[in-house]
Amino acid sequence: MEKNYKFVIAYDGTRFFGWEHQPDKETIQGKLETVLERLQGHPVDLIGAGRTDAGVHARAMVASVRLDVRRSPEEIRDYMNRYLPDSIAVREVKEASDRFHARYNALRKTYRYTCFTGPVKPVFDRKYVTLLDFSPDIEKMRQAAEILRGEHDFRAFCGNPRMKKSTVRLVDTIQIEERKDRILFTFHGTGFLQNMVRILVGTLLEVGRGRWEPAYVREILDSKDRKLAGPTAPPEGLCLMKVDY
Repeated sequence: MEKNYKFVIAYDGTRFFGWEHQPDKETIQGKLETVLERLQGHPVDLIGAGRTDAGVHARAMVASVRLDVRRSPEEIRDYMNRYLPDSIAVREVKEASDRFHARYNALRKTYRYTCFTGPVKPVFDRKYVTLLDFSPDIEKMRQAAEILRGEHDFRAFCGNPRMKKSTVRLVDTIQIEERKDRILFTFHGTGFLQNMVRILVGTLLEVGRGRWEPAYVREILDSKDRKLAGPTAPPEGLCLMKVDY
């Protein structure tokens, strides 16, 4: 009998072209569906809570899938992990209610972006941090982040210029912390547009560098013009930490 399952997945996105299927390219969704197809004997449709860009990581991406297999959730998890590449792990499999949908039922997401400011390049976690060649002003970045917090039209921070749907989003938390030689940006909100977190970080770093005053961020928001915002920060520093339901 077919059942609905909830998966929690961790992955190192370094060598993948993002979460979502792309023809002739290796994606996280594609790898997972290939193993699920082997398990079930015919193609399946795995639904992710969102779409991470090429090179972006996740500690707890959530996905839902309908399967007709005579295995326990733990056996499904173990089967997946036996055949998935080392850079993808299914952390948890649970039976879900019939109506559970990983994308439509997601309420909030938490993303973390990590920058490295130390004098010596980090050898062992270089794939998960973005190296900065300057020490940004944390206080000024926090002032700018306060302007960005709340419900706004984030069109100026969207990487898709042809976006037809609403670009209004609620970002209820933006934390900026210094931990030794790292700066952590943590974003929590209802949803994020394409490249949005990376453009927000790129913009905050321009403020931290002293190129812009914090108040300029209000002008960027009001303009709804992507060209006025900062650069898109590199993908390797970004990680999806959690999805709330």
